[in-house]
Amino acid sequence: MPEPRRTAVEIAVQDVAGVRVALAGGADRVELCVALGLGGLTPSAGLVRAAVEEAAEESRAGFVHVLVRPRGGGFVYDSDELDTIAADIRFARETGAAGVVIGALDEVGRVDREAVARFVAEAGGLDVTFHRAFDTLPDPLGAADALAELGVARILTSGGAARSVDGIDGLRALAQRVGGRMQVMAGGGVRVRDVHELIAAGVDAVHLSARTSVSGAPSGPGGGDAAYDITDPITVREAVAAAR
Repeated sequence: MPEPRRTAVEIAVQDVAGVRVALAGGADRVELCVALGLGGLTPSAGLVRAAVEEAAEESRAGFVHVLVRPRGGGFVYDSDELDTIAADIRFARETGAAGVVIGALDEVGRVDREAVARFVAEAGGLDVTFHRAFDTLPDPLGAADALAELGVARILTSGGAARSVDGIDGLRALAQRVGGRMQVMAGGGVRVRDVHELIAAGVDAVHLSARTSVSGAPSGPGGGDAAYDITDPITVREAVAAAR
């Protein structure tokens, strides 16, 4: 009998400790980012380098995928921002990351094909994931065809819903549309109890932050909230077990 299809688990992490937790918990890869409260932004150079080194020590060369998003506030970028994204992609590649996570839209809300083509070229053979800018698109199936033609390897999407489990129909339709050409990764409010239902929709991977909040030292009036996120090892292990 053929082996059952294996669904990958990706964990969004914001620090080296999160990388270690994901490695120990059996995750397939991480999306390395900061500022998950804003939907995720580009991590620092030092964090990218440290994460790649941590994964390399565990012989997990394909583990670190770097989110490249210069700011919150949508996905339409000016020329300076596009240059910054291209430079950050190039740095991630040169540092040894396995992939990058990108997205860009044009002024009317469609995939910015020219920008994505530039990003894929800068990635130089790394895996390229198109992030949840996809969930703003009016014609997701048509956009998926365009992304496949541009060389994107994977789409991160909730199926257009606030939470992936509520976008099951969209995820299923997308998986059927791009099957064999590109991977579909369900992400957006994913809980461990949702994993089986998402897998049944035909997705290739599930993506979750597995984060919890802890209290830090007082930050004062200029330091923001004293609480900060960490990656919860129990949630990572449970998600991996559910996907297996």
